[in-house]
Amino acid sequence: MKRDRVRGPATQVQRKRPESGYIYLVKNPASNEASICAWDSVLYPGTSVVIPTRYGLDLGLIIASADQLGHSYEPGSTEFRGACHNRHIEDFHDPEEEVLYQSEADEHPCENCAGCNPPAEAREVPIASDVLWIDRLATPSDLNRYQEMTAKEDEAMRICREKIALHKLDMKLVTAHYLLGEAKVIFFFTADVRVDFRELVKDLVSVFKIRIELRQIGVRDESRVLGGLAVCGRDYCCHSVTDKLSPVSIKMAKEQNLSLNSMKISGPCGRLLCCLSYEYDFYIEEKRKYPPEGSRLKVGFDLMRIAEVNILSKQITLTGSEGRMVSLPHDAVFYNDATSRWEVTKEWANEFLSP
Repeated sequence: MKRDRVRGPATQVQRKRPESGYIYLVKNPASNEASICAWDSVLYPGTSVVIPTRYGLDLGLIIASADQLGHSYEPGSTEFRGACHNRHIEDFHDPEEEVLYQSEADEHPCENCAGCNPPAEAREVPIASDVLWIDRLATPSDLNRYQEMTAKEDEAMRICREKIALHKLDMKLVTAHYLLGEAKVIFFFTADVRVDFRELVKDLVSVFKIRIELRQIGVRDESRVLGGLAVCGRDYCCHSVTDKLSPVSIKMAKEQNLSLNSMKISGPCGRLLCCLSYEYDFYIEEKRKYPPEGSRLKVGFDLMRIAEVNILSKQITLTGSEGRMVSLPHDAVFYNDATSRWEVTKEWANEFLSP
């Protein structure tokens, strides 16, 4: 069936939008950016497609069906989905726990793991007006051309670095990328100040004989594009988990009782760790169940100060007169609505004060 096409955002050719279709999470291997795109039939993870990006038509890779994504965290929820939430290490199992499934000796544990193998079947849904459409499925010639252009990017980097040194520009070249959908090469760079690269562009055009585009990115974007291993030993979150760089503040580290040493809470990019924001909402929610640090709690006839609240061990540390310290469990305190203050349960107080 012949498809009608109309001009879409950023002058990219977009197919006429039907009312419904299938939406997918598509990742651009070059810029490592993910986007939501629509198609009129079922596609499976790993399928190569040509998609509109903010730089132009480029290669994309189907990651997953997007109709099941975007569920926000609900307060009090204990359900989660990570890379693998099955406990594959036998030492973690309780010896008295009932074994519901036992894998074969030559079977990888992740093969039957719901976290590693989420439902991939796409569903037809109404398409919003802001969702871009996949331009086409990638053909073998598209893939061959992409491989050829990728092989030329190292040489383009070398030439561009020579030109930067020749013009004595204060900029750091990050990567180069040939666009699949049009004759254009994009150079990504970082710089502390605004750089006048007009003469540099003229030199590059005379060498490559195609359109040249220079894009200045931040240090966090540099880590997102290049990737690497973080302090936890895994790939950068911005490179492997999400390309959305959410704001991270020092307040998030304080709420989680982490060391405020910048060397310990900063990533290789020099900015605060992105993972500080992952559990921030959980800490805020849980701390509402505890008396605030610095407040006073009456234990018997002594008014003790709350020195520390540890929501992971569910312990509250109190300090009293003469430097005395007491640790009590979370269930030993409660909020009295009648007096509008936190109090110690009578059971724990009697046990604490008993000789």
